Amino acid sequence: MTTLPATMRAWVVPSRGRLEAVELPVPTPAPDEFLVRVRACGVCRTDLHVRDGDLPPHKSPVVPGHEVVGEVVGRGDAVPTDLPLGLRVGVPWLRHTDEVCRYCTRGQENLCPHSRYTGWDADGGYAEYLTVPATYAYPLPEDRFAAYAEEELAPLLCAGIIGYRALRRADLPPGGRLGIYGFGGSAHLTAQVAIAQGATVHVMTRSPAAQKLALELGAASATGGYDAPPEPLDSAILFAPAGDLVPVALSALDSGGTLSIAGIYLSAIPALDYERHLFRERTVRSVTANTRDDGRAFLNAVAEHRIRIAVTTYPLDRADHALDDLAADRVNGVAVLVA
Repeated sequence: MTTLPATMRAWVVPSRGRLEAVELPVPTPAPDEFLVRVRACGVCRTDLHVRDGDLPPHKSPVVPGHEVVGEVVGRGDAVPTDLPLGLRVGVPWLRHTDEVCRYCTRGQENLCPHSRYTGWDADGGYAEYLTVPATYAYPLPEDRFAAYAEEELAPLLCAGIIGYRALRRADLPPGGRLGIYGFGGSAHLTAQVAIAQGATVHVMTRSPAAQKLALELGAASATGGYDAPPEPLDSAILFAPAGDLVPVALSALDSGGTLSIAGIYLSAIPALDYERHLFRERTVRSVTANTRDDGRAFLNAVAEHRIRIAVTTYPLDRADHALDDLAADRVNGVAVLVA
């Protein structure tokens, strides 16, 4: 193992509503784990839900962060030797499943009842080092991803992958009309994938800066969050964690349309009117985490087709400011902590 310091800088959520800078021991990898030196870590809205208690604590205190790009600097004895030190990897939200339950064995490991997550069940990337089970990390060889800076790769590990799964769940027909509600980190990546696949994309978001970005990235329209799109939608994805947008999005769907709800947390949904919101075979689907196959498919796609990633960087020492800016909608694109 590479010679390492005894301690590291990190941020923890010690209690509801707080993020605190601390010094922690550098973790020791378990037999099946990598030890990763963090180079970049995306700041995700899920981190806000962990900080603010919207997600009940699974580990307390916990280091948040689950969109990590870093270098393998140590490994447990059970990690295959073809995964060497120095390998660049991505560390995602999903970090463990039991691999034997009925969900895992039918290809739905994201629904595993024993799943565990980086930055919630185990310490994450708001730190200088973290551990990850080797089979849940994604290799990011520098030659294959040469078109991307590391701070651009970090958001792909959650915002990108979850958006990709949400797009799959939305059942968008070829050449279809997709509505996107909310236009932050995940949405601006998903919109580009959909446009590359031939979709017409309409964006509804309250942020003028996000509306401008959407149009720059190729959206056909960009209006207020509660506005009606200029044409009926075949599919819609709700990225904003606002339950009162569910009936708005359903009303915008054409017959047979599907609404995919991408967030891990959503505020209360108002009462729905059956004829107005659900009749004509409209469908509502939730999105729960992702499978490793989702991650591999998405990363293969962005390795082959360059997408634009709007990034605002912060040094690790300003992680609290990054989260506050995200909460106040002051981040255009994705906030990323850099080493």
